[in-house]
Amino acid sequence: MIIMIAAVAENNALGKNNELVWHLPNDFKRFKSLTSGHHIIMGRKTFESFPKPLPNRTHIIITRQKEYQAEGCIIVDSMDKALAICPKNEDTFIIGGGEIYTLGLPFTDKIEITRVHHNFEGDAHFPEINDDEWKIIVSEFNEKDEKHLYDYSYQTFLRK
Repeated sequence: MIIMIAAVAENNALGKNNELVWHLPNDFKRFKSLTSGHHIIMGRKTFESFPKPLPNRTHIIITRQKEYQAEGCIIVDSMDKALAICPKNEDTFIIGGGEIYTLGLPFTDKIEITRVHHNFEGDAHFPEINDDEWKIIVSEFNEKDEKHLYDYSYQTFLRK
């Protein structure tokens, strides 16, 4: 199954200046538990926003830079090539950024969203989830607390 996973503001903002604009420790834990042991597909800028490659995951980086290299990662120049590398009988996660989500949406079977209940200024955005194509099957609301400055919901969508 091809699964997109993202933390997204109410206005679909993903981040600004290649950084998240919120801090939700529970979202990081959820991301880690869902993606560990799997192939993850991302754009170059998303990869470069990490301090180091994420442990226990196979990184596939999509970039137009012909000479780009990242130790221990697979580099490709298209979503088709990225998906072709992934095992067909296992979950594969598309983890961003905005352009990669747009490229990956037609191939996606499931979307795992952490919806941050706030609007943020951003320069990368998640594509619109069309109600005609997707149905929400899980929505779990979480109130803000001492570690989470914003209310947020975990939402799971399946393609109709």
